[in-house]
Amino acid sequence: MANLTIVNVDDEYPALQLVKQYCDQLEEVELLASFQKPEEALAFLKANKVDLVVFDINMPGINGVELLQQLPDPPLCIFLTLETKYAVKAFELDVVHYLIKPVDFDTFKKAVHKARDFVQFKSSANNQQEEDYIMFKSNYVMNKVFLKDILWIQGFGEYIVLMTPLKKYMILERMSNFEEKFQHFGFIRIHKSYIVLSEHINSYNSGHVFLKNGEELPLGRTYKKNLKEHLG
Repeated sequence: MANLTIVNVDDEYPALQLVKQYCDQLEEVELLASFQKPEEALAFLKANKVDLVVFDINMPGINGVELLQQLPDPPLCIFLTLETKYAVKAFELDVVHYLIKPVDFDTFKKAVHKARDFVQFKSSANNQQEEDYIMFKSNYVMNKVFLKDILWIQGFGEYIVLMTPLKKYMILERMSNFEEKFQHFGFIRIHKSYIVLSEHINSYNSGHVFLKNGEELPLGRTYKKNLKEHLG
């Protein structure tokens, strides 16, 4: 995998230096640029594609939340700040992590690795949409799973649980993203929290879907019509 590209934005120079020091210690990470002025960072990010931005929030001119909202195609984001009051808003914007200063190296590393794993999964899915398998990292191990072996997907916010006959995996990925990428393969939403590969469905009733292996999953009322049309 190519290096995870990072831009850091913080009006405090010591904070920029600390992030640079941390990035220098991480493999597969490239700090492209650091900005003390958020306006300059905004111009750079509109002109250049990066994987991850590490933002402060309380900055003169444009705060970190406003800066992120002004990007037409925002990259992944980690907020690194003294502020706590923006946490809810930040997670509404799907930030990778919300770190409160001062942050030690191990905490920063975990947050960056979380972003790296997300980029890796997304890249694998995009490159292999027409293939019959996906590659992803789960529990620090690279895994190869054939799409036909995926029984169902359950969503937990920014994570999904991917269930196969032999094992289940937790992956940093939104369920809606997985559904969009692979619905052509036969995955169908049956509940706000569940996607199923249709070839594994045995039957269904008003409230449940029954798989060929005997498992029973909930069927959301609003998804029943779509399921019936999908199965013909």
